[in-house]
Amino acid sequence: MDALILARMQFAANITFHILFPTISIALGWLLLFFRWRWLRTRGVDAQLAQGWLDAYRFWTKVFALTFALGVVSGITMSFQFGTNWPGFMEKVGNVAGPLLGYEVLTAFFLEAGFLGVMLFGHEKVGERVHLMSTFMVAFGTTLSAFWILALNSWMQTPAGHEIIDGEFHVASWMAVIFNPSFPYRFAHMLLASALTCAFLLIGLSAWQVLRGVGQRSAARVMRVGLTLAAVLIPVQIVVGDMHGLNTLEHQPAKIAAMEGVWDTERGAPLLLFAIPDAKERKNHFEIAIPNGASLILTHKVDGELRGLNDFPGAHPPPLPMFFAFRIMVGMGMLMLATSWLGWWLYRRAQWQPARLPRALLWLFAGMTFSGWVATVAGWYVTEIGRQPYVVYGLVRTADVVSSVPSTMIGLTLALYVALYLALIVAYVAVLKYMAEKPEALLPSPAPSDVGIAAVLQGGRT
Repeated sequence: MDALILARMQFAANITFHILFPTISIALGWLLLFFRWRWLRTRGVDAQLAQGWLDAYRFWTKVFALTFALGVVSGITMSFQFGTNWPGFMEKVGNVAGPLLGYEVLTAFFLEAGFLGVMLFGHEKVGERVHLMSTFMVAFGTTLSAFWILALNSWMQTPAGHEIIDGEFHVASWMAVIFNPSFPYRFAHMLLASALTCAFLLIGLSAWQVLRGVGQRSAARVMRVGLTLAAVLIPVQIVVGDMHGLNTLEHQPAKIAAMEGVWDTERGAPLLLFAIPDAKERKNHFEIAIPNGASLILTHKVDGELRGLNDFPGAHPPPLPMFFAFRIMVGMGMLMLATSWLGWWLYRRAQWQPARLPRALLWLFAGMTFSGWVATVAGWYVTEIGRQPYVVYGLVRTADVVSSVPSTMIGLTLALYVALYLALIVAYVAVLKYMAEKPEALLPSPAPSDVGIAAVLQGGRT
């Protein structure tokens, strides 16, 4: 393989690993704020209920800290590749990308990390209002980090607000750069993807705790929160996804053609449930289609026109990975919808008692723990592969910004990255499993004074 393909594979490996963790931490920060708020609201009313919310907050704070750490480390590694593998990118668009990346770094390291310390270690050391505010600032910081990254990525998809002078991009309007045509849809789509990923993580780990007979005080409440969040937000994500698709059809029609496997411009294009796109013969094999379905979904008209890939000779993304990645994303989304609705209905019938749920359903919940990762990665591949052969859509080709590093060196580091990332993923999942099975070991021990008072009240010796 040449250096271009290997560099793209290496960046894909890095971004695939990195995106797993912000996808959880963005929404989990807000859920921690909710858990903390619920504890403050119930601690003077129902001690048992309040303790359940406090246990949930403490347990999921540990999950957040682990996730945040891996997200930061993998993000730093990814940023190095702009210099090692893609030096031409910053040479051409550094005036746009540099400040946006700088704002994200300031947000992540100074806002999130600073208040994360108070959130992790400040319980019973600072006031409750300060601690609640710190939790809010961590949640806000994760969302603000996503804002800057999505602003840059959306600008690379639908560039606006710039001018080109001597081959270099300069900002003409920061408002137009940040709030480019696709940004609102991508930002909303990503926030919802994070919420759904986090919801199924809550559902899955809580189900695992129930199956293992641990976490009784918090698992039931956390599972209810996850199921409710998923059941409500998946329909919203479908609506936002439809709006995002219409925006993509307007600004990146070649991407839509590759996703749908449309080769020739036609009206009333069918929706392909399955096919094998053939880039050499420029046609599909083994089609299973719904007549007029693609036109109806994408144009909201039965006879709506869709441009085909043959209208973009030599300047369109590869249809095979686009076609299947899009269907994996949608298929996983439909499975998540069915699971959340069925689960919420059965859980309500069980009066919110997880022990009354069928074990088969609990195993289904546990098996869906990381389903959000599958949908998110598939959707991210659609986004990034669909921009090819451009790094800035329609303006800068990917091949023009790759480095001159020998392909053997890129291949070696790619192998090392993949091996390391696989090991870290296995370790992350193993640690989550350990934490879920032994939540009591992760909760802080009572202070010595509390132990002494408890012993006196029980008639013991101190």
